[in-house]
Amino acid sequence: MPTPKGIVAYAAHLPCHRVRHADLAAALGTKAGPGARVVASFDEDSTTLAVEAARRVPRGAERPQAIFFATTSPAYLDKTNAAAVHAALGLGTEGLAVDLAGSARSGVGALLAAAATGGLAVLADVRTGLPGSADERDGADGAAAFLFGDPGQAIAEIVARVSVTAEFLDRWRVPGEPAARRWEERFGLESYLPLVTEAGRRALKEADVAAPDHVVLSSPNPLVIRRAAELFPAQVPARVPARVPAGIVAGLPAGKAPGHAGAADVGLGLAEVLDRAAPGETVLVLAAVDGCDALVLRVTDRIERGRQARPVSAQLAAGRAVPYATYLTWRGLLDREPPRRPEPEPPAGPPSARSQAWKFAFTGSRCRGCGFVHLPPARVCKGCGAADEMEPHPLSGVRGTVATFTADRLAYSPSPPLIDVVVDFDGGGRYTMELADAAPDEVTIGMRVETTFRRLHTAGGVHNYFWKVRPVEDER
Repeated sequence: MPTPKGIVAYAAHLPCHRVRHADLAAALGTKAGPGARVVASFDEDSTTLAVEAARRVPRGAERPQAIFFATTSPAYLDKTNAAAVHAALGLGTEGLAVDLAGSARSGVGALLAAAATGGLAVLADVRTGLPGSADERDGADGAAAFLFGDPGQAIAEIVARVSVTAEFLDRWRVPGEPAARRWEERFGLESYLPLVTEAGRRALKEADVAAPDHVVLSSPNPLVIRRAAELFPAQVPARVPARVPAGIVAGLPAGKAPGHAGAADVGLGLAEVLDRAAPGETVLVLAAVDGCDALVLRVTDRIERGRQARPVSAQLAAGRAVPYATYLTWRGLLDREPPRRPEPEPPAGPPSARSQAWKFAFTGSRCRGCGFVHLPPARVCKGCGAADEMEPHPLSGVRGTVATFTADRLAYSPSPPLIDVVVDFDGGGRYTMELADAAPDEVTIGMRVETTFRRLHTAGGVHNYFWKVRPVEDER
């Protein structure tokens, strides 16, 4: 059996919006507890979340041999969603991009597939629960990505792995239904507990680890997480910043994600642990979904320089509240009157294919003669008039400054008003873009913004993906 690759880089992404549990309780007349739920915006789906996590993974000279995209909420069926992630990363046409979709267990499947091939595992999900359900209250939207490569360059290496599988009806969703159904939690606990115990003990024995320093627990059944935390306690307690709102980080002391995030759940929990683990420490990952997968990882001395730029705890603390009714509208669970404007036309396949580098990777062109940057790319330079003297100029990772803006309250938008900003990009290039994750009274001339991959609209069953900008938190 070939030696598995190690994790050489990782990144997590949590959308910025939060629905407060108090708002859930007030609207539905229930008890929801403190804290808030992490939610994706109307223009985000599992594909856009995946891109946001994947593009934050420092690749350096490493080129993923393959992309394995895991989700329970694919934006498309009968079409590979991982292809859009591949295109947004500007990887050209070389390499495999494949979906692992349907079950939350596909998250572990993506990790193991990437570990075997040296690829990029991208785990992303948008979790929807019916109003008043535990899934609505305790779910979370988010993504995580892990690049596997040379074990000698790894920040964490897999030293043991055990998987067990059992068939029982614990949680299910028929294709086309908006939310999952589940059986009584105690039945799930009785079915899962022997599997978790067997897989966890075997993995620790195989790794020759008496007690792990950190434990990542992932399961849609909260009783399973509670009992597993008692069976396999972490030796190093989590350090959660005091400014993180209570309740958002439920389970994080045991390496848990901020609410169950489906296929992304295990990845968010692992990313949170890697944010704080020390060299030489061990991590036990237990993912109980239709069986149990147990992995033991050992953190290497490269971890200090390999941590993601913005830890999970900081992303949790930076959320902004969104009204519950607005969230229901975003998810299609509250049918409100649409804007009184013609609906957008569906994007056509041929022009999208011709402009793939611009549309998906936000690649403009720079004149080799005078250096003028064109957005979108052009053949004739607006600066010096030279023809066909252009070179590709990627801008998806470049920040910019707002030169001017307008709030359009008449344009078609699921969440009006639509804010258009003219952005001057660092190093050259100007373009008019939609501003996301901000209100009109928060926009100022001179505001610093960064690009974000979003869905402009969906028409005729076709998602029109492109780039928007959002405020830069660390430059406010």
